[in-house]
Amino acid sequence: MDDLQAIILGIVEGITEFLPISSTGHLMVTSSLMGIAEDSFTKAFTVAIQLGAILAVVVLYWKRFFKSFSFYYKLFVAFLPAGILGFLLIKQIDNMLGNVMVVVWTFFIGGIILLFVDKWFRNTENSPDREIKYSNAFTIGLFQAISMIPGVSRSAATIVGGLTQKLNRKSAVEFSFFLAVPTMFVATAFKLFQYYKQGNGFHGQEVGLLLIGNVVAFGVAMLAIKFFITYLQKHGFRVFGIYRIIAAIVIYLLHRNGVQFVL
Repeated sequence: MDDLQAIILGIVEGITEFLPISSTGHLMVTSSLMGIAEDSFTKAFTVAIQLGAILAVVVLYWKRFFKSFSFYYKLFVAFLPAGILGFLLIKQIDNMLGNVMVVVWTFFIGGIILLFVDKWFRNTENSPDREIKYSNAFTIGLFQAISMIPGVSRSAATIVGGLTQKLNRKSAVEFSFFLAVPTMFVATAFKLFQYYKQGNGFHGQEVGLLLIGNVVAFGVAMLAIKFFITYLQKHGFRVFGIYRIIAAIVIYLLHRNGVQFVL
């Protein structure tokens, strides 16, 4: 991996982490098309640059993180389902990461769902902001657990989960952002722990690549979050559904023509 590739992956992470289009799937496709070798550092890099995206949420919404302790309790409750299942099913999840057809199908099915989300939850569009209860948080957490399947999109799953709890679009999206912080931090820490446990480390150029990737992911994520909130208020989810369906078809055709996708 070189500096330009690290920048491109940082851009992809920053754009896709909080949009309902799956960062994992896009990083898989992007790294494969650039011919980046599938090694332990590449896998660690694609996880570690999530820290830059996490920081974007903390910076943009820093006041919310100092509002009350109940805010953290609710995030913890929402985190539990994915945290427990992720620990129990880590091997199965890693196996699915190596199957490009899983990503194709999750992209496609997720796209179909997003085509109809605006219609299904039309009655919540103009509803006022309301306090999220612990039962709401746990239910959203169950939806997040689904996103452990590569290509589902953590953002898409948790936003739809929030809408099922009668949150308006803005509230559902923002809670999805907040929930990303503990979820992605724990997932990143666990992956890096595994990386070091295997006897690996970051040296010389690798440290520079990680710094570049995180800085770029942070800056791009800041812009993506602001864009997403504004766009959704005016247009809804349909365009993301169309994009996911097209992406699924393109990935499938590339796979059929011999392109090897790895992550």
